[in-house]
Amino acid sequence: MTELRKVYTVGTLAYTLSALVTLFFLLLLGDFAWQMKERSVFQIVQLMFKRHGASDMINGIMMVSLPSAIGLFLGPVISYRSDHCRSRWGRRIPYLLFTTPVAAGAMAGMAFSPALGAWAAAQIGCGADGATLCFLGFFWAAFEFATVIAGALFGALINDVVPHEVLGRFYGLFRAISLIAGIIFNYWMLGYAELHYRTLFLSIGALYAAGFLVMCLKVREGEYPPPENTGGHGGLYAIRSYFRECFSNPYYLLIFAMLFFAGLAFAPVNSFCMFYAQSMEIPMANYGRFLAITYGISLFLAYGIGFLADRFHPLRVGLAALGLYGAMGAAAGFCISGETSFGIAFVAHGVISGTFFTATASLQQRLFPRESFAQFASAGGIVCSVGFIVFMPAVGRFLDWTGHQYHYVYLLGAIFAFLALATGLIVHRRFMQLGGPRSYQAPPGIEPAAKCGSRTCGAADGRHPVCIRQRYGKAN
Repeated sequence: MTELRKVYTVGTLAYTLSALVTLFFLLLLGDFAWQMKERSVFQIVQLMFKRHGASDMINGIMMVSLPSAIGLFLGPVISYRSDHCRSRWGRRIPYLLFTTPVAAGAMAGMAFSPALGAWAAAQIGCGADGATLCFLGFFWAAFEFATVIAGALFGALINDVVPHEVLGRFYGLFRAISLIAGIIFNYWMLGYAELHYRTLFLSIGALYAAGFLVMCLKVREGEYPPPENTGGHGGLYAIRSYFRECFSNPYYLLIFAMLFFAGLAFAPVNSFCMFYAQSMEIPMANYGRFLAITYGISLFLAYGIGFLADRFHPLRVGLAALGLYGAMGAAAGFCISGETSFGIAFVAHGVISGTFFTATASLQQRLFPRESFAQFASAGGIVCSVGFIVFMPAVGRFLDWTGHQYHYVYLLGAIFAFLALATGLIVHRRFMQLGGPRSYQAPPGIEPAAKCGSRTCGAADGRHPVCIRQRYGKAN
């Protein structure tokens, strides 16, 4: 009875256990629709690009660098505006409602891209494959435009409405939903992706639209304090304020670097493992079963990993996963020789990387300032996006140059995993100085004027460059 009477709070929101269960159900419904989209569309589009003649470098550009470039420019703007938005619907849901039909419409466009390409080729006398790639690229860009916005603000919505004391377990459930979606698609649908892509695109688009709209219309945000007054300086002030707040504190720069290396650790295998399987003449049906096995194991582990994240902190569990992944990647790069060894390495990659993502799903919420979470998360996204924009086409070009020797993707992943681990250990030391798991307080990007300590500072907002150097010189 005590548990039933307990009240869970976050901001101005308060939940009984039954209300919290209802919130979880709505968010998990939206997440299931989101994950069916995430687990399927990327792979279908990747196969379509390859089928219509795109090289590994073009695949790297379109599938990784283009989304990263969109996130690089769009993420900070949307995140900053969302943090400062106040409406009767809240500050996250209006943007999520806007992007839902855009993403669903883009999936419908990709479904008909080959037909549109054939029609355009007949009209203007160009190659059908080239025209198809143009249409597919256009709708893929529109899809990623909506996905970047929704992805940034879906996490921010969770940060605003889910009590932080249960975030780890909540993200464990999120991970379980993600894995169930992956199992459904990869075990039963991936084998049909090359021939029945149109039915898959339309079905997944309809599911996404329905699930996300229900979530947005039923979840309620709380009240927020008034946004910071921009003093009438408009967009230029907002840009300067964004970069000052997010990139002035060396502690947050270290977190961004850790996330950057961690993202690059898993990207090579995730981006090219399907082509690796094809180069070894592994049937797509078997490849899909390897994925299903991976998701099944990860599903079994998901809630327990979320519990460990709540118990020991996401940073610590994530660092352990990075060390394990680095060792696995180094071994896999030299040991894969056939379908069995490929399957073992691929499943190990999926389980360990999944452990990292499950454990660290609430990491940014635990480390960044709550009221400006979205813009700090987007700042980390900027750093990661720059890496993906530059790195993934380079990996694709390298693989083209080596004659598609895909075992290198594991070795590259191991290198970046160890770099992420080294950076993360430095972050952990600073994290302990700021209170550790029990009493951590996220430091501001720029400290208030009252803490400046400079007698000569006349800046009303305490952001004089000299004062900033003095403060961070003392703090660090």
